[in-house]
Amino acid sequence: MSLLAAHNLPFVLALAALALIALVQITGLGDVLEGDADTGGGLELGGFGDALTALLGLGRVPLLIWLASLLLVFGSIGLIGQAWIADLLGAPLSAGWAVLAAGAAALPLNSLAMRPLAAVMPKDETTAIALDELVRRDAEIQIGTARAGSPARARVIDRHGQAHNVMVEPHDASIELRAGDTVLLVRREGETFFAVQYESPLLGLGS
Repeated sequence: MSLLAAHNLPFVLALAALALIALVQITGLGDVLEGDADTGGGLELGGFGDALTALLGLGRVPLLIWLASLLLVFGSIGLIGQAWIADLLGAPLSAGWAVLAAGAAALPLNSLAMRPLAAVMPKDETTAIALDELVRRDAEIQIGTARAGSPARARVIDRHGQAHNVMVEPHDASIELRAGDTVLLVRREGETFFAVQYESPLLGLGS
C-alpha cells in the first residue's frame, strides 16, 4: 500500500509537519518564530474553554510540544489503522472517514500522553524573579548559534535553583556562541541577554 495514496495522504502530511517542526527547532529558527508558545499568553477562555483545554491536555506542556505529539499520534494511528483495515476488509477507508476516525482516537490518546510527559518535563521559571537577577550568572547555549543581532537559546539557573530559557547574543559582536558553549551573562537589553564565553566547571553537570 503506497504511503502517498490519497487515503494515506492526510497522515503523511501530519508526519511531514512534525518533521518540519523538528527541523525548525533543531536549526534554532523556532526561537525566532515562536514566542515561547503555550496556552497561557493571557488568554482567558472561561469555564467551558478551561474544561476543554484540560480535557485535551493543553496547558500541561508547551503548545508546540502538544502539537508535535498530536501530529505523531494522529499520523501513526492513521497509517497503521489504514494498513490494518486494508488487510481486514480488502480496502482502506476513504481519506475523509479515516481522518475522522484517527482524529477521534488521537485526541484522547494524546491527552493521556501529556500527563506523564508533563510530570518529567523541567518546570522552567516556577519562581518569580526579576530578569535582571539573571545577569552575572552562568548559562549554557542550548539551541542555535548566537551572533550579533541573531540570539540563540540558553539555559541559566537562578538563585533558587530553577531553570530559565533566555535568548542570548554575544557581548563581543565579532564572535559567535555555539550550542554547548558556557557563557557569563553580563548585561540585558529588553528580553535579550548579552554574554561572554568562558569555561565554568559548574555547567553541564545537571543537563
